[in-house]
Amino acid sequence: MNGIKKNLSKWMYWFILAVAIILVYKFLDNFAEISTAINNFLGIITPFLIGTLLAYLLYIPALRIERKIEKSKNKFIRKRARGLSVLITYILAILVIIVLINVILPVITESIVELLNNLQGYWNETVTRLNELPEDSFLKSPQVSNIVKLVGESLQNIDLQQYLNPEKITEYVKSVVGVASGIFDVFVTIIVSVYMLLQRRQVVRFFERLGGAIFDKKVCNKIGDYFENANNIFFKFISSQLIDAVVVGVLVTIILSLLKVKYAVLLGFMIGLFNMIPYFGAIIAVTISILITIITGGLSQAIIMGIVVIILQQIDANVINPKIIGNSLELSPLLIIFAVTVGGAYFGVLGMFLAVPVVAVLKIVVNDYIEYKIKTAR
Repeated sequence: MNGIKKNLSKWMYWFILAVAIILVYKFLDNFAEISTAINNFLGIITPFLIGTLLAYLLYIPALRIERKIEKSKNKFIRKRARGLSVLITYILAILVIIVLINVILPVITESIVELLNNLQGYWNETVTRLNELPEDSFLKSPQVSNIVKLVGESLQNIDLQQYLNPEKITEYVKSVVGVASGIFDVFVTIIVSVYMLLQRRQVVRFFERLGGAIFDKKVCNKIGDYFENANNIFFKFISSQLIDAVVVGVLVTIILSLLKVKYAVLLGFMIGLFNMIPYFGAIIAVTISILITIITGGLSQAIIMGIVVIILQQIDANVINPKIIGNSLELSPLLIIFAVTVGGAYFGVLGMFLAVPVVAVLKIVVNDYIEYKIKTAR
């Protein structure tokens, strides 16, 4: 009898293996069709995914507003705290978007267009200044001359005005909006995000019950702890980086304006935006800003601007950022650089931004696993 069970188990193993191989073969053989079906499905549920992400981003401000409303002495208002908090949150979000579109975006767009239109003239002026330097100057070495010549030829071969002017930029924005989300998709996204905020407790409760049905209580509690830790890390990182980017962007814009640096708003916005990417963002933004200032204002102004911005970056890294974030994510610089590099290589700018909180969560999981294995080995 044991021999029959053993043979049956053996045949079942080979049967399951054969079925798995056939399924994998069929999947690879029809990969194009399956990939198309998956892409179509993702396209359909994109408004739901974006709505969920929007609700996630607006959760903290909505929660804080709700807690403020719950302290109201008016019973009618207290009973409707959640609905009022969601309404106020969306009104504030719309006001921020209106300010960005009508105040900041036009200035930045105008600066970009003006810079690109005058880039050739700025470059010719820079070359003239280089030619006026003494012959023994480092900037007149063959290596620098070859780079200058190469950049100059590249600029002459590119018709920037053909692709970048106010009309073209408007067309690009409209086409992106049109492709990414139609009126229906925008409507669905907003509705999904509103319902997610209004019924967040029911949603969380559903997943808690689902986890309890699939896993035992100990595993379910552990998953809940990981989810809570991950949630706290993502909220703390994303919100702090956004606030820090705004603070740095405003400070840089003010300082560059006082230094009479051309395109101060554009450079301040870029440095603040890139500052959201740990380590690499600040280096890239400052390097680009120095190059633009060399072309538009000369070497001496670029050196002063570079020194001032680097000092401000150090103040941000050691004073402003820690104050905003509070407790750090406790990640070593080496691990952060590794995470940003890998995230950028596979997922672009978004990957560079989200790599740090993802690695912070993975670090918690790995540390718990190591501690668990050490305890069980004793």
